[in-house]
Amino acid sequence: MSSRTSPRVALLLGGISAEREVSLVSGRECASALRDEGFEVVEIDAGADLPARLADARADVVFNALHGRWGEDGCVQGLLEWLKIPYTHSGVLASALAMDKPKAKDAFARAGLPITESLLAPTAEIRARHVLAPPYVVKPYNEGSSVGITIVGEGANGPPALPDTVPDLMMVERFVPGRELTVTVMGDRALAVTDIVTDGWYDYDAKYAAGGSRHVVPAAIPAEIEAACLDYARRAHLALGCRGVSRTDFRWDPAEGLAGLFLLETNTQPGMTPTSLAPEQAQHCGISFGALVRWMVEDASCFR
Repeated sequence: MSSRTSPRVALLLGGISAEREVSLVSGRECASALRDEGFEVVEIDAGADLPARLADARADVVFNALHGRWGEDGCVQGLLEWLKIPYTHSGVLASALAMDKPKAKDAFARAGLPITESLLAPTAEIRARHVLAPPYVVKPYNEGSSVGITIVGEGANGPPALPDTVPDLMMVERFVPGRELTVTVMGDRALAVTDIVTDGWYDYDAKYAAGGSRHVVPAAIPAEIEAACLDYARRAHLALGCRGVSRTDFRWDPAEGLAGLFLLETNTQPGMTPTSLAPEQAQHCGISFGALVRWMVEDASCFR
């Protein structure tokens, strides 16, 4: 960083992904907190002119508050490496690997982590027949925030009628009944386990709409399951090569005990909105929102 008394932070938000609106909220929350912490902040809505905007900003560090493709899949990270600007969260490889769900699952399997049966299939084939025995979940293999998810129930008469807007290739994953659990990792520390309670599936609206879900932290679960979630989240973070803050999601079927716990995916740039899970877990551990974003900035680097 430069010799400025107050480091200048270029905060990337918005962008061009399906998660643009969430990123705008995350970014503004982080910008406000960083200013309260004494940082000079330049907010940049990431578009085609991003390289020029970064050059004009003359920032000491980039806080990446983008979500979804182009923001957390290695693309922006590669640009920042090229420009030699230290940045928050994971590097090029870990970001790309985590966003590609099948490749991430391969890494988890090699690390001995419990994953569900899944496959990639052409969308036309998924519309034509059951490519897995129901119940199963159909989702884009390279999006986040539960964008584009369809659940096919056990008693489904036929394959799903997917929207015309979905990609030509989708991921199909065995549905795991039970509870939605999640763990934030900060550096090398797994913070807590949150039980996410919803009336239905934990979809985009449940994640971001006020009252869409209820978070129980720490989760009221057996000690064995809590310990496993914390351990698996740390190991997933390491298996992908993540840096900074990540969040790993699980499904757990209480009827099956430890055998019913499965790792779904790792998010390398968790949401930082008022309803987001990572700041809530940090707060539970005594880490204020301001302290969390300060830590992220101080942890920033190139070649991550």
